[in-house]
Amino acid sequence: MRQFSDPHLAALAVLVLSVAGAIHIGRHHPGRPTDVLAYGLAALILAAWAGEYIVDIARGVWTVQYDLPLQLTDTISVTAAVALITRRQALAELTYLWALSASLQATLTPDLAQNFPSVYYFTYFVYHIGAIVAGCLLVFGCGAYPRRHAAWRTFGFTALWAAVAGAADAITGGNYGYLHWKPAHNSLMSLMGRWPIYVAETGLVGLAMLLIIQWVTDWIRRHDRGRSRPAVAAGATTPG
Repeated sequence: MRQFSDPHLAALAVLVLSVAGAIHIGRHHPGRPTDVLAYGLAALILAAWAGEYIVDIARGVWTVQYDLPLQLTDTISVTAAVALITRRQALAELTYLWALSASLQATLTPDLAQNFPSVYYFTYFVYHIGAIVAGCLLVFGCGAYPRRHAAWRTFGFTALWAAVAGAADAITGGNYGYLHWKPAHNSLMSLMGRWPIYVAETGLVGLAMLLIIQWVTDWIRRHDRGRSRPAVAAGATTPG
């Protein structure tokens, strides 16, 4: 898929409209309307995420080397769906920070060999856009603003995922997490050095993005007239 082609711009338009709509519903229609939106969005994300694997298997192109659920996208998709259903604060933070860093990057610079109207066009953008919408709904719609040090906790979970993905790459010869070679299409990694330098550079850029997102979000929270409130399930509040 060519970046900023008509199908890509259409997906970006859907992203903007969906985020705006989700935040509006969360802020102005709490209760059942927000619950229906959250559950529906969770189902949509999971359907697109799982559907991509089902299509691969049905077409006989699924391989251990490339198609295990070990991309960061897989972790984000499942985390976003569970966060929408449970409203747990820790999961809301992970969803928001991952979505506005990794998922947004993947949406702006899609590493996608297929184009509209391929089924992969729809699955790819549904679970990436869905995660971003989920994060914005939980934080700006439901008031689940990230707590102190959430960016560092998210970076820690990302490092843990990278260790698992790296081990899988060593075993399968794959490229989970782009830890062995860069994406074929343009991305931030295109500006970085060779392997393995770009892996460390990606980690530093990722940490910087998380810290910036948290700083900006903290600023928005301070100007949000005290709207911040936990989105955790009853009895599941975590101090911090």
